[in-house]
Amino acid sequence: MQPVTAPPIPERVRTLAATALPTHVSLAGTDLPAIPVRGGVDDAGRPVLLVLPGDPLHGAPDEPVVTVDLTASRSLGGVEASRGLLKVQGWAQAVPEAEARRAAVAIAERCPDEALFEALEGGGPRLLRVDVGQVIYLTGPESGVLDGDEYLGAHPDPLMNVAERMLDHINGAHRQQLERALTSLLDGPVPDVWLWELDRFGATVRSGIDDPTLIRLPWPVPVGDAESLEHALRCLLCHR
Repeated sequence: MQPVTAPPIPERVRTLAATALPTHVSLAGTDLPAIPVRGGVDDAGRPVLLVLPGDPLHGAPDEPVVTVDLTASRSLGGVEASRGLLKVQGWAQAVPEAEARRAAVAIAERCPDEALFEALEGGGPRLLRVDVGQVIYLTGPESGVLDGDEYLGAHPDPLMNVAERMLDHINGAHRQQLERALTSLLDGPVPDVWLWELDRFGATVRSGIDDPTLIRLPWPVPVGDAESLEHALRCLLCHR
């Protein structure tokens, strides 16, 4: 049996979704172009949209069919680089009243906007979430389609939050050490190195900006907690 060296696709897509932001929404059955949209993604992986009065979705019939673009990116020295694009297709529904405050608070962490809380008072902005039918994913060299059950049945990497903090720290303070380790490991120069992905199965390093190369470095065995992830990353950085 071959060892697992990267997250299963549904897990990877859910992880990307958890760090992504909605950018545009298209309304099926109309000639309207895709319109900019704000919002976030809830714990179940469903896009939640902040819809303002005057937006086509604000007065749309119940449960219109929509496609929401979710964009995940990473800042590399102040330059935003795309990690992936997800097109979530499904039915837009009003967030149930009992869940609206929780949804607004979750979105406010990534998309602060006073209109979020105006939506809780009624009569103005609305919070809509998408009942997912399918997800089209484009993540660098990988692309495909997940049906709604496959997508919603998966979970983000359980170490995602701690991995993102470690990744930011390495890119902010230890890139030279990372470059030396990669040069030794690959027996040749690896220019303009950034830690690109970090998960329980391994690390992905990005080399170059204009025409980047992605290098996957799996752990000997998958890690199960933050301490083990930190140890695996430290071993990578100390490679000679």
